[in-house]
Amino acid sequence: MTRSNAPVFAYTREQFEQIVDDALALAKKLGASDAGVEVSEGVGLSVSVRKGELENVERNRDKSVGISVYIGQRRGNASTSDFSPAALEQTVRAAYDIARFTAEDPAAGLPDEQDIVSPADAACDLDLFHPWDIDAEGAAELARRCEQAAFDVDRRITNSEGAGVSAQQAHFLSANTRGFKGGYASSRHSLSVAPIAGRGNDMQRDHWYTSMRHADEMASPEAVGRYAAERALSRLKAKKIATCEVPVLFESTLAAGLIGGYVQATSGGALYRKATFLHDSLGKQTLADHLDLVEDPHILRGKGSAPFDDEGVATRQRKVVEAGVTQGYFLSSYSARKLGMRTTGHAGGSQNLHLTSRLTQPGDNLEEMLRKLGRGLFVIELMGQGVNFVTGDYSRGATGFWVENGRIVHPVQEITIAGNLGEMLKQIVAVGADEFTMGSKTTGSVLLERMKVAGL
Repeated sequence: MTRSNAPVFAYTREQFEQIVDDALALAKKLGASDAGVEVSEGVGLSVSVRKGELENVERNRDKSVGISVYIGQRRGNASTSDFSPAALEQTVRAAYDIARFTAEDPAAGLPDEQDIVSPADAACDLDLFHPWDIDAEGAAELARRCEQAAFDVDRRITNSEGAGVSAQQAHFLSANTRGFKGGYASSRHSLSVAPIAGRGNDMQRDHWYTSMRHADEMASPEAVGRYAAERALSRLKAKKIATCEVPVLFESTLAAGLIGGYVQATSGGALYRKATFLHDSLGKQTLADHLDLVEDPHILRGKGSAPFDDEGVATRQRKVVEAGVTQGYFLSSYSARKLGMRTTGHAGGSQNLHLTSRLTQPGDNLEEMLRKLGRGLFVIELMGQGVNFVTGDYSRGATGFWVENGRIVHPVQEITIAGNLGEMLKQIVAVGADEFTMGSKTTGSVLLERMKVAGL
C-alpha cells in the first residue's frame, strides 16, 4: 500500500482554472448579475471477490462542470460532462435561460462577501490526497486475503457475501463572481468483507471494513476478516425476547447515527420548513447536560475535513452543543437567509463531529459500558429508516445481545426498538471511551436510560 507518483487525473488544475474562468466570463457576457461554477473529475477502481473467486472489476472516470447563473434573485443551474468550448457555452446559456424564466426568490444568491473564505485559507493543505497505486490484480489479492482470514477463524464460517476493495481519487475547482476560487484533490480507500456463520435455520451474517484517506493507514486484510468473522459467530443461536422497556446501549458504530439524526434535525432545510422536532432549539437544551458536540473541519486527513463548504464559505471550528445546549445550527447561505440568520458554512453538510461526555473516564471501554448497562439490550445493528423528523418518533428493527448483570447472556434478533429521538438525546446517561469514527462522526458507545423493545 504505497502512494503513487504517477499522474492520476486527465485534467490539470490549470485546465480547470481555464474552464471556470471561461464559464464565468460567458455568464457575465450574457448579462448575469452573479454566477458560480464548479468543475470536477473523479477516478476510481472497485474490485470484489466471493469465496476466493473474482466477481467484479469496476473502473470509473467521471467529470462534470456545473454552472449556477443569477439574474437578480432568479437562479438557473445546468451541468455537462463535455468540457469542449461549445458545450461549455451551451451549458452557460441553458443556466441563463432557466434563470430568466424562474420566479424570484428573496433568499437566492451567492454567499455574502464577508463569509467567503480568504485565498490563504482556501489554499490550506489538509493532507486529503493520497492516491493508491494499486491495480485490479493487487486489489483482488487483498480482498481474497481478507475473506480467507474470515474463513480461517472457525469452521462455522460457512459462506461469504464477498470482500471488496475500493480506491477513489477526485479533484475539483470552484469559483464565483464575488472573488472566490478554490479547490483541492482528495482520496478515500476502503476494504470490507461480509462473512456468514452457521447452517440451516441458524445462519447469521455480519461485516466489517476499514476506510482511510491513505491506504497505508487502513487495517490489515487479516484483521478486518478476523473481526468480521468474530462478529458473525457471536450472533449464532440468537433468540427472541419478550417485549419490555429497558436501558439500551448503542455500539459506537451505531451511536454515530444518533449524531446524524441530531444534525438532520438542526439543518437549515428542516428548520426553515419547520419540519423538525428541534425547531427553534438554539440556546435550549437538546442533549443531556453532560454532553458536548464539537466540530473541527480542519483535522488533517479527516473524512469530513474541508477549508470551505460547497459555496466557498469558510469553515470554522466550533462548539455545536455545549453542556447539552445547542450553540449553532447547520446552515447554507440560502437556508440562513430563509431563517434571517448568517450561514454557518454547511452547504454540503457537517464536518468532523465529535460527541463527548464530561462523565466519561479513560477506563470506560465496552466491557465497562456493559457493566453500566446492567440489565438491558446491547444493539449492534439497526434496520430501516424509521425516524420521523417532524415529531421525533423513532422506531427501527434491531439486532444485538441481551445483557444481565453487566454480561452478555445471548444474542437477540427480530426485535424493534422505539422511542422519541428528542427524548433519547436527553436520556443519554453515558458515552464510552471506545471511540470509533464512522464517516465524519466520532463517538464511543452510547447508553440510553430507557427504550421500548418490542419482541414476543
